[in-house]
Amino acid sequence: MILVLALAAMALLAAAAPLLVRAGWGRNAGYALAAGFAGVAALLGSAVPHVLAGGTVDVSARWLPSLDVDFALRLDGLALLFSMIVLGVGALIMAYCPRYLGPTGRHGAVYGLLTLFAAAMLGLVLAADVVLLFVFWELTTFCSFLLVGLTGGRATRPARRALLVTAAGGLALLVAVVLLTGVTGTTDLAAILADPDRVLDSPLAGPIALLVAFAAFTKSAQVPLHFWLPGAMVAMTPVSAYLHAATMVKAGIYLLMRTSPLFSDLPLWSALLLSVGLTSALVGAFMALRQHDLKAILAHSTVSQLGFLVAAIGVGTGTALAAAMLHTAAHALFKATLFMLVGIIDKETGSRDIRQLSGLWRVMPVTAAVTGLAGLSMAGIPPLLGFVSKEYLFQGLFQADVVPGAGLVAGVLGVTASALTTAYGLRIFFGAFGGVTRQPDLYEPSPAFLAPAVVPALAGLVLGSGINLLNPVVVRAGADVLPDAPMRPFQFWHGLSPEIVMSAVAVSTGLVLFLRRRQVDRLLDRVPLPDGGALFDRAHDGVLAFGRWVGSPDRQEGLAGHLARPLVVIAALGIAGSSALEGLPARNATDAALDWPVVVLVAGAVVGTVVVRSTLAVVALLGMVGLLVSAWFLLAGAPDVALTLLLVEVLTAVVVVLVLRGGPRQLPRVQRRRLLQAGALALACGLAAAAATVALTGRRGSSVAGDWFLRTAEPATGGSNVVNTILVDFRAMDTLGEAVVLGVAALGLLALFGDGPARSRRPAPAARRAASGTDVVLEASGRLIVPGVALLAVVLLWRGHDAPGGGFIAALVSGAAVALSQLAHGRLPRWLRPDVLVGAGLLLALGTGLLGGVLGGAFLAPFDLPLLGAVGVGSALLFDTGVLLMVLGLVVATLDRLGDRPEPVGPVQPPVRSEVAPGPEPRTGADLAVTGRTVSS
Repeated sequence: MILVLALAAMALLAAAAPLLVRAGWGRNAGYALAAGFAGVAALLGSAVPHVLAGGTVDVSARWLPSLDVDFALRLDGLALLFSMIVLGVGALIMAYCPRYLGPTGRHGAVYGLLTLFAAAMLGLVLAADVVLLFVFWELTTFCSFLLVGLTGGRATRPARRALLVTAAGGLALLVAVVLLTGVTGTTDLAAILADPDRVLDSPLAGPIALLVAFAAFTKSAQVPLHFWLPGAMVAMTPVSAYLHAATMVKAGIYLLMRTSPLFSDLPLWSALLLSVGLTSALVGAFMALRQHDLKAILAHSTVSQLGFLVAAIGVGTGTALAAAMLHTAAHALFKATLFMLVGIIDKETGSRDIRQLSGLWRVMPVTAAVTGLAGLSMAGIPPLLGFVSKEYLFQGLFQADVVPGAGLVAGVLGVTASALTTAYGLRIFFGAFGGVTRQPDLYEPSPAFLAPAVVPALAGLVLGSGINLLNPVVVRAGADVLPDAPMRPFQFWHGLSPEIVMSAVAVSTGLVLFLRRRQVDRLLDRVPLPDGGALFDRAHDGVLAFGRWVGSPDRQEGLAGHLARPLVVIAALGIAGSSALEGLPARNATDAALDWPVVVLVAGAVVGTVVVRSTLAVVALLGMVGLLVSAWFLLAGAPDVALTLLLVEVLTAVVVVLVLRGGPRQLPRVQRRRLLQAGALALACGLAAAAATVALTGRRGSSVAGDWFLRTAEPATGGSNVVNTILVDFRAMDTLGEAVVLGVAALGLLALFGDGPARSRRPAPAARRAASGTDVVLEASGRLIVPGVALLAVVLLWRGHDAPGGGFIAALVSGAAVALSQLAHGRLPRWLRPDVLVGAGLLLALGTGLLGGVLGGAFLAPFDLPLLGAVGVGSALLFDTGVLLMVLGLVVATLDRLGDRPEPVGPVQPPVRSEVAPGPEPRTGADLAVTGRTVSS
């Protein structure tokens, strides 16, 4: 239970952080949050005796039963070590923030995101299910992106770079999780780790190992994916300190340690981690030695130190893994101190450039002493904790045996990287504190500002000689990861050994490099190294440019550019698939005699749309095509489809007329070349559609699913209209989603064209109505027809479960009534609001689903509500009514916004009755109907 309480407490702290800032605490809210972090650490600390005795704390609850995924948490030795790092360093960072942050700024966002970052990392190390681990992994990616981007401006590109790189690792981890689950049959992390042979015996072992390693490399900034981490130093110092010392980069190290039992016997795993880790250790140290910005030096040093950890994990022995765990703790302590001190120096002096800093030890002696302690620990100088961890890292590297001589090579490279570490550690200290004081008016920061940096530095000093204090936790963590490997306690001094000699060589070489720093700087300047960040940015910009080029046709104003490409693809698919027509099963369907007259009429209407130039004639002919196809469906025995298509055609015709009114009465002439191109493309698409129709229809019997629906629909739902029962019972969730999409489209129309009442629903004077073209006969007939059509919609809704009809068809009929009312009266009723219709429909549909969950045990489960005696209302009718309202909302929104024609400018003149005089361009009645003129003879 304490694990759930710990995570819940962190989530509450993240939510409360902005509130504390606004409640008057301001930047001092960090102190309250630091206390909260310490409280959560104490809560987990209550389980330390149990964990050190070899036990674990477990909690599990069903999360995704259909996928057999649990919300499972587990506290063992490794999780305890990382949890204390996350919470301990986090508490120090929170206590550091109040004095670092200015009196004004986005303090709520900083504190909230930092706390959420800590909660995500805590969830990651406690996760006992691989799916849950992935969720927290991605949450750390999201938090780091927001934290780096908080600086704004110049931080945008580095934040995006970090997001893209680490998100790519997240995708790799997702694939690895899926493959692991498929191989092992479980998402339980403990069960997966308990049987590594099951994974290693699978042909997917290599790909899974590569995916896990890639995910860890992106998070832990390993070469060649390291460039995002130095770029992220644009973040404010507390963010950088937490990211480098305890959270983001440590996530990859944790993943490698946790999965080490699965892949430690895989040569690919060991070779990859050793080579990448040692390369990163060298490259990171080399790049750190080239920097002049204190924060940049520390950023590159993190890449180097993480490389040591990755290489040690790759060795796979108990000694190497335990040394990596110890160095993880040491790195968290000295790196947190150094970053916080760099922030103090930056605040006090206004610069982080060692070329502008000098002699600060005279005015800031305490800061200099603390910096020296942390730097000595980083360089591996006794009696600091970094010395002990570095000694055992060297010992572990010597045990590498992936190939003959691997241990010797790893040891030499480790000494080289360690020498560079000593050199840039001295560069940090003497660059800021050595030499002549250039700013004598400076002074020590306040104790409240300095104390959070002093604590981890002193901890590194105490734990170095008092390593026995850490032995139980680290040894327990190693035993939990590799239970069969011998784990020996660490010792501060274990006599003269090769590791002592290696340390002496590394320190002395680093000292020489520092003393010869002028020559070293000149040499480093001559060595060209690729800028990974610049290369990534160029690749990123190139991809965006390519995307703009690919999408350029979609930015054309005409429809032709948008239609050409999909039509070409359809034609190409038809031509390519024509070869598959041979060898198809024989058609078992026969053509009816009435099919051919319909085909001839449809073909004639289609040809007519091609040759006529009158806009109104084209609309009428297209409507005729839809009407004929609807009749064809009716003849084929599909009344539901026929009725739906017919109503859609009616509303489409109304919408097209509303869109085209006031436009040209004749279609514009186009070039013959354009006509030939369009005709060829249309013919190719028509042939492709015809070939697909011949190939895919009438060649098989009814499907298994179709037979099942025919047998089951009425007994299971009480409805005899199989189509409707599928929509509102069996596939109700799909129908709800589609109706919601239509409702969103309606709200989008309102937002696009304004959410106020359109002019088409405002009362219009009689003169204006006359000018708008409403006809008295149409208005009178509309008063009679509209109620009848509305009543028909109610009947279709009521009978939809047993006969052709239903909510969608009833909505289209209601929409036709609304369209007729608008055409007759020139406006819509004021009470007919599309937003209200959509909202009411959505609430009714969701309420029906929730009521089904209460009465039937599942969302949208069928139920019946009694009304009067034997008369009741079923869930299908209620759900269908919700669908009707949402679809009707879209129709009303469309008619309302498209029917909002501009009001005439100036005084409105009443219509003048006159004879139609002959002229050079006589108009037909259809033309006059479009223009809205009234004619009398």
